[in-house]
Amino acid sequence: MTDLAEDLVQNTLVKLYRAWWRINENTAVRYARKTLMRVWLDERRRPWRRVERGYGAVPEQAHVESDPAVLGQRGCTRDLVLEALSGLPARQRAVLVLRYWEDLPVSETAAIMRCSEGTVKSQASKGLRSLRTEIVERDPEQAGVVAEGTV
Repeated sequence: MTDLAEDLVQNTLVKLYRAWWRINENTAVRYARKTLMRVWLDERRRPWRRVERGYGAVPEQAHVESDPAVLGQRGCTRDLVLEALSGLPARQRAVLVLRYWEDLPVSETAAIMRCSEGTVKSQASKGLRSLRTEIVERDPEQAGVVAEGTV
């Protein structure tokens, strides 16, 4: 509780310091009390600042996803895919981004692109084939990954 009181006094003094030029000697005590009350009310309205949040038990081992090497590889793969996407025709690129990046269903993708669902499916098929080719051209080491169909 004393920590809260110290915080309230400190915040009140800061506010008084900022407004000191406006305060006259006759109303200084009244102004300080009113400021302290407002600081306390602000503190009561924001209880989330004082509450610790627990998110369950601490894991025994770190997640593989948090490994810097894995994160770096993901970043390189993401950059490679973005570069390869830039080499595709606009319509194929749009279909791939909407279907697989934004995870939209075929029907929504067709509505956004103002075309039939069959066009979306054929453009997605052609786009994936072209994307695989672009990735292998840009990074031949990815040929095995692309052949497995993960990209």
